[in-house]
Amino acid sequence: MRCLFVLLVGFIFGLTVSKPAEAFESLVIAASPSVAGPVEALSRQFEATHPDVRVKIYYDTGISLRQTISTVENRGIYFIGTGPIHLVAPGGDELITRLQQKYYVLPGTAVSYATVALVLVVPESLVDAPASTEAALRDARIRIAVADPSLSSLGDATKRWLESSGSAGPAGDRFDVSADAAGVLDHLLNGRADVGIVFGPDAVREAQRVRVVAEVSGKREPVTVHSMAMERSCPNRTLCQEFLAALRTPGARTLLQSLGYGPPPDGSGGDRIR
Repeated sequence: MRCLFVLLVGFIFGLTVSKPAEAFESLVIAASPSVAGPVEALSRQFEATHPDVRVKIYYDTGISLRQTISTVENRGIYFIGTGPIHLVAPGGDELITRLQQKYYVLPGTAVSYATVALVLVVPESLVDAPASTEAALRDARIRIAVADPSLSSLGDATKRWLESSGSAGPAGDRFDVSADAAGVLDHLLNGRADVGIVFGPDAVREAQRVRVVAEVSGKREPVTVHSMAMERSCPNRTLCQEFLAALRTPGARTLLQSLGYGPPPDGSGGDRIR
């Protein structure tokens, strides 16, 4: 009898502390893989303050993401078995602008939550590092690891910055060119270059091996702005507004800074790399 009582109490207690999955409200974000880090971190932070909400993220790139959203809007179907889309978080604001033109996202709902800047990095063990990007460019003895502008957005942004700073771009013996950020960091750490240029989040991911000595500067500082917007058929606009508002809180800013992202610009912003 005592055992039966214990089991009954345990069963009742389990009902009070556990919650079936269907009791949670879903918030679906259609996002680009390039913003997986910040979007997932912001989603977990939001869930911590909204225990009855579970954020689900569907990843797709560029045109495919746009096609998926247009299919949902034009055919009125549910999204990959998860329900309607609530928010859209592409890798750059150009897609949000196009979706607004088609009225697939609600105009005026875009909220910028982070910026991504180029940074100058050196091996953590290096003592005598250049104090700025200008100093690195002036000293012809300094070898600079960069990404290929034809293969990656990092390379393209680096090329634009070099040209805005009066350089001919990543050409000549002093530039060590790699395919992407991973190649830049690998060549830097293996002694093929003295400094490297990567995006802020790339540097944070390798914080134990490299350190940031400066952000880039030039006539046109290449900064990419990341934003989210509310999908037109969002089934719970109040919940979407709460998520978008949470993107601009001090807690969100601190979280994003820890991942290597800069603060959002004032207003809704846009892709400033042109």
